[in-house]
Amino acid sequence: MLRAVADGVWVASEPVRIVGMKLRTTMTVLRLEDGALLLYSPVPLRAATRAEVDALGPVAHVYAPSTYHHLWADAWARAYPEARVHAPSALARKRPDLRIDRAHDRERDDELARSIDEVHIDGFRLDESVLVHRASGTLVVADLVHNVGRPTDPWTKLYASAMGFYDRVALSRVIRWSAFSDRRAARRSVDAVLALPFERLVVGHGEPVVRDAHDALADAYGWLEGTRAHALAGPRTLGSGACG
Repeated sequence: MLRAVADGVWVASEPVRIVGMKLRTTMTVLRLEDGALLLYSPVPLRAATRAEVDALGPVAHVYAPSTYHHLWADAWARAYPEARVHAPSALARKRPDLRIDRAHDRERDDELARSIDEVHIDGFRLDESVLVHRASGTLVVADLVHNVGRPTDPWTKLYASAMGFYDRVALSRVIRWSAFSDRRAARRSVDAVLALPFERLVVGHGEPVVRDAHDALADAYGWLEGTRAHALAGPRTLGSGACG
């Protein structure tokens, strides 16, 4: 079932298991300036979810944000063959079955840039790109940060607590330890995101952050070396428009 987060922003979530944890994975639906829809990090394609999406408008973009959030992109791409499929270039090797129309870590999309600020997180082994929906001031991420709240399942609670993301907006320590190949480049990218105006944060795992989202993301990355001055050097902000 779709839930509205802001004007032009909806989410749908499905249960998922990750290293035994009982979590939920989230798809974000964004309405663009022309009324078309972008599906970020698709969840399993179900008839009811598709009907709700179709009621909102035409699907023009299917967006696999990283080399991990892609499992159901192909089903949605097949359901909407005229939609443009965006994915990281590295995913072509991992998913040769997935049609990729644009590598979002390499190519700018002028159509999306009218509605979306798009930032690739350099130095991040998950090869993730995040989006800011300018009309609503909403940042959408996959695994850049989590907000799982207080899960009651014993293993999920134990793991989230040990890894530092129980009941807080944070990044798993496992990802902190293993997923950054270039921390300075990643810091510049995070700073580029923080330089954009957003009021809300939608995460790939957990509940949307509807207040103080900017401060929550800044706090979650306080451990990452570098300063915000690095943002002035300009990492790959592929979809920046006049407002961003």
